[in-house]
Parts: sequence; C-alpha cells; structure tokens
Amino acid sequence: MGKQDWRQRHWHLGCGAALFIALVGNWTTARGVGSEPAPLAEAAKAGAWEAVVNGIGAGEDVNAPMPDGSTALHWSVYHDHESVTAALIRAGADSSLANRYGVRPLSIACQNGNPAIVRLLLDAGADPHTSLPGGETVLHTAARNGSPGCIAALLDRGAHVDAQERRGQTALMWAAAEGNVEAVDLLLQAGAAYDHQLPSGFTAYFFAVRGGHLRVVRRFLQAGVDPNSAMQPQRKVGGGPPSGMSGLLLAVLNGHFELAVELLQAGAEANDRRAGYAALHAVTWVRKPLRGDGDPPPAGSGSITSLEFVHRIVSQFGGDVNVRHGKAPAGNLRLNKTGATPFLLAAETGDLPLLKLLHRLGADPHLVNADHCTPLLAACGVGVLSDGDETAGTEQEAIETVKWLLSLGLDINATDDHGNTAMHGAAFKSWSRLAEFLASHGADRQIWNRPNSRGWTPLDIARGHRPGNFRPSPEMIETIERLLGADLPPDSAPAATTAPGGPTR
Repeated sequence: MGKQDWRQRHWHLGCGAALFIALVGNWTTARGVGSEPAPLAEAAKAGAWEAVVNGIGAGEDVNAPMPDGSTALHWSVYHDHESVTAALIRAGADSSLANRYGVRPLSIACQNGNPAIVRLLLDAGADPHTSLPGGETVLHTAARNGSPGCIAALLDRGAHVDAQERRGQTALMWAAAEGNVEAVDLLLQAGAAYDHQLPSGFTAYFFAVRGGHLRVVRRFLQAGVDPNSAMQPQRKVGGGPPSGMSGLLLAVLNGHFELAVELLQAGAEANDRRAGYAALHAVTWVRKPLRGDGDPPPAGSGSITSLEFVHRIVSQFGGDVNVRHGKAPAGNLRLNKTGATPFLLAAETGDLPLLKLLHRLGADPHLVNADHCTPLLAACGVGVLSDGDETAGTEQEAIETVKWLLSLGLDINATDDHGNTAMHGAAFKSWSRLAEFLASHGADRQIWNRPNSRGWTPLDIARGHRPGNFRPSPEMIETIERLLGADLPPDSAPAATTAPGGPTR
C-alpha cells in the first residue's frame, strides 16, 4: 500500500462484501454428514416463494438451518421479500438466530437498506445492538449504506449511537466517510459524538474532508467543529497523518480544492504549518506526484482547479507565497525540504505553470532551502538521487523550467552546501539533454567537475555512484565525457579539486 493510503483510502470496514460472502457462502458448501434437511431455507435461498408459503402452511420447521446456519428468514430478508419475511415471523421464525459466520437477519436487512423489513425484525424481537464478529453494529451498516429509514428505526429502538467496532470507529464516521448527509444528520440529532478521535487522529469530520464530501463537512461546521481543528495521532498507524494535520491541508492533499476554499471561507488559517508544511507546499506534490512507482494523483473533487486555488489562497485569504517549509528529515543528499518555499518545490517537479503563477503572486525565485539549494538546482535534479523515470517531471519540463529560471537571473553555476551543482543534478537524473543544455548555457566545467560532499563528480554519478543503488547510465557517461573533452578510461575519473566537505576519489 502506498504512502497516501491514509489520505486516499477509507479507514472503515468494507463489510458489505464480507456480509454477502458470509451469507451466500453455503452455495458451494456440501451438506454435512448427518445434517437435517431444511426445505424452507433451501426454497427461500432459491427464491421459490410459493414453496416457502406452502411449507409454512404445512407446518414445516421455519427455523431449520442449512449447514452454514442460515435459515429461511435469512434468505427471505436477503432477497428483500417483505411479505414472506412477515409470514415467517408470524409462523415463529426466530429473528435472533445467527448463521455460522455470526450474521443475523437484521444485519442483512440493514445491508439492503430496507426499513420496512428492519422494523418487522425489530418488532419480532431482533436486538437493535446486533453486531458482526468484527464489531460492526447494524447501525454502522445502515450508516455506511446511507439508509435513513433503517437508522431512524434502530435509533427509535435504542441503538447505541456511539457504538464502536473493533477499531474504534463509530456509525457517524462511516456515514461521514461515505458522504451520506441524511445519515449524518440523523446521527448528529441523536447526539453522536462528532469529536470522537481514533488513535490515528481521524474524526468523523476528517473522514468527510478526506472524501471531499462538502455537504457533510458543512454539517460538521454547523455542529461546532472548528475549521482549524487538527489531528493529534496517539501513535503512527500504518504511515498515518502527522500531528497537526488540519482539514484544509487534508482537503488539499486529496485534491478537494473547492472544499479547501470553503474551509478558508469558514476561517481556516491559510499558512497553518502545524503538520510541518503549508497548503501551498502540498499543492506542489499533489499536482505532480512521482511517476513510475509513485502514488497516483488524487482523484479530487469540485469545480476549482489547483491553480485557481493557489491564486485564491494568496490573493483572498492571506496565503504567504514565500512560506517556508518546517524542519524536515534530511540526509543522504536528498533535497532538504527544511526552509523550502512552494516556488522551490514546484521547481523540483518542473511545474512551470505553477512556478509562473507563484512568481506573478510575488514569489521570490532567489530564496533557497536550509542547504542553500536554489530553485534552479532543484529543477535540475539536485536531491532527486534517482533516474528520470522516477521523478515527478520529465526531462523536457526540466529544460523549459531551467530556461525560464535563467531568464529570472538565477545562477547556473550555483553550488549547494553539499557541493552539488546543476550538472550533478542532471547526472542523478541521467538526463543527457539537460546536461547538454546546461553546458551550452554557461555551466562552467571548472565548477561542476568537482566532487560533492560524498566525493562524487557528475561523471562518477553517471557511472553509477548514488546512495543505495549503483545504477550506471551509458548515455550520461558518454555525454559528460564529451563535455569534459576527454577520452577517459572506463574506470577512471577526471582530476578534480576537493570540494567543501568531500575528498577526491
């Protein structure tokens, strides 16, 4: 599962399919040795309703189970047959019987979303607190399916509105995650705790935000949820969200830009960095996530584009176009996000449309990160460490971005604190056309033909020296050797002076 699972996937049990399998699994189950026949259940499973009615009239055992424990009542409820269900109940069918998998008729009725049958079963004595082995109550099931009639019937009979399944999730969370507005309304009216938080930090509100369910989010704001509330995870759960994750940031990370604007209108802080970074930083990797084995871009929702969101958060809501990224883990020559601006991160992905918009809104293209990496160095690949197939942008996008950054006066011969130059970045990405572009636009080989803090020149990197993965690039080797103007032996490196922090090879 990818890194964005906590953002793009629902953290609630998808028990609808499990319930179906648990009920109909006996279709392929052979009758056990010595088991008693269950003609009514067999007829109900087959939908032979006349035979079921005749069997009831003949006095057959209405509670006789099939090998998996399913009775005629299970099957009449499964097929949504109200009159046969009523006839079975009148004949003494026990609504509380569970099959081998712990499934009772009431769970099936709530899965189908049939309030008439739910009330029939409740009137017959079915327990409104009925649950499946995983803790999913019938109220959870009805909330997930968005069945207001079923929810109302269960609440009328005293169903526990804040009952939790095995992971602590409530019916309100399930309704919010699915965007079931009427279900959310009923549960809130019944006093459901909208502020109940899981160990991951998720509440019903955050489930709704992650799903992009604008109408449900509005309900929570009306109920009193603070638009600046943030997740406070008790522990990391499966690579879950960081502490301080706000609804605004969660909406942006999932591509729900219309919802994000609504949260800003409700008072969300545009420059909130409690999670370590601001919404404007997040836009850069949402617009252009890693290609290759990276996570796909979020599906998103709404009518507002990411660029329109950027324009509005800066021009209408006080977003700082030069906001700095908080302290982030750094090392192994990867790009240090600490101190990075949205402009620098957009340069890293070669996102020229976003860069131009940020510049028009006042972004300073000369601001660097904590390692003094410039946007131009980031655009060339400094800090990427992998080849071009595993980067967010393409080689042509990088070339166009560098060309534009040069027009703004950025230095093509800049060096970061690790001794990396633009040519080092091109070598890490194995982008030979970018290397040629740099050489033809003033990249000085007396500067770039030096080892970085790991002792690697661009030619060393092309020959495969990179953290954790020896990966040579024959095309890049040929390009750099040509740019150096030397016919070098295969295993030799060019003479170079010592760069700060790193010896020659």
